[in-house]
Amino acid sequence: MAVGWRRALVVGLLALSSPVWAAKKVDLDYHVRLLPQSEQAEVRLTLAQGSAVRSLDFDLGDGSRYSDFKADGQWQLTPGAQARGVWRPATDKASLTYRVHVSHARKNGSFDTRMTPNWALLRGEDLVPPARLDQQDGIELVSRLEFELPNGWKSVETAWPRIGKNKFRIDNVSRLFDRPTGWMLAGNLGSRRTRLGETEVTVASPQGQGMRRMDVLTLLTFVWPQVQAVYDRHPTKLLIVGANDPMWRGSLAAHESIYLNTHLPLVSESGSSALVRELAQLFGRINDKQRSDWISEGFAEYYAIELVRRAGGMSDERYQSLQERLTKAGQKVTTLRSEQVSPAQIAKAVVLMQELDREIRLKTRNKRSLDDVLRGAMRLGSLDTKEFVQLSESVIGDSSKVLDTDLLQ
Repeated sequence: MAVGWRRALVVGLLALSSPVWAAKKVDLDYHVRLLPQSEQAEVRLTLAQGSAVRSLDFDLGDGSRYSDFKADGQWQLTPGAQARGVWRPATDKASLTYRVHVSHARKNGSFDTRMTPNWALLRGEDLVPPARLDQQDGIELVSRLEFELPNGWKSVETAWPRIGKNKFRIDNVSRLFDRPTGWMLAGNLGSRRTRLGETEVTVASPQGQGMRRMDVLTLLTFVWPQVQAVYDRHPTKLLIVGANDPMWRGSLAAHESIYLNTHLPLVSESGSSALVRELAQLFGRINDKQRSDWISEGFAEYYAIELVRRAGGMSDERYQSLQERLTKAGQKVTTLRSEQVSPAQIAKAVVLMQELDREIRLKTRNKRSLDDVLRGAMRLGSLDTKEFVQLSESVIGDSSKVLDTDLLQ
């Protein structure tokens, strides 16, 4: 009986280790040709085996940025305010080609993304729009991104691992459909690189755009030990890109990358830092739901101040002055619940989080802090206001007087 049981176990283990159980890898290559004359990019998706994918259903937004679709197999375009395009690839090697208009102007005339005769600053999310993937069982798509640069353009930077001169490996474990995302920059660039902890950091901008690359690296090096102490996951690569007007005068985090207008001070007169705030957004990766945008925005602004302070970059006097400014900015706020929070609501959220941090430290005799709430939120990935309260009270081990407020109703 024992021999029969062992034989069955060995047969079972052999079956599990058999290649039959391994996912079949199929190449998905993205080829991007930049066309500065028309401020467009020509994008080609190529599947080594089209039959591996039943369909890719793309969300094209209002459809205005995408044109000239050509497909091996079936292509169905549904125009409108919420345009969609469905590709059903041909059986063998199959490609889908289209053009994307890169330069995108805001209402005030500044640009979110831009292509000039000498450089392009863009987002991967625009090159390959989000899509619902319907693939055959037992298939794993292996994705790569390659750029074809115009004559005279020297280099391209993305936040993805480089596997060739202008080639990158795209691998996002949280998504079924691996597509290139994050900020990207190509052209005649100036770059500075360093390694901070486990992360390869690149600061890049087009030449002549006034990017203070060494200043950025110095500030990052200064706060990085505090970043490592707070956040328990770190990207293997971080790209920071910048450009001057008429690019949008703001800052924005995307996949393992940050955009920073070169006019922005690294630390403002008020004492907070747009760069550190975007770093906090990028490391936190917290998604809000049910009108709880105040959570991720509040965390980002709170740690933009706190990380600089903990690193020794802010005196007690300056910290107190900043507290007074935040309190004044948020004094008329009656609720934090909304789809998009205002600057006044963010100021109020930071003050609430500072009070919550003090309450946690007091009730746990300094054994816990808001850092523990942040890490819990990061593990959850997404949360609403009710879950934030529950999480905070689990850290305290008691109900929270700070969170028992009409602001959260």
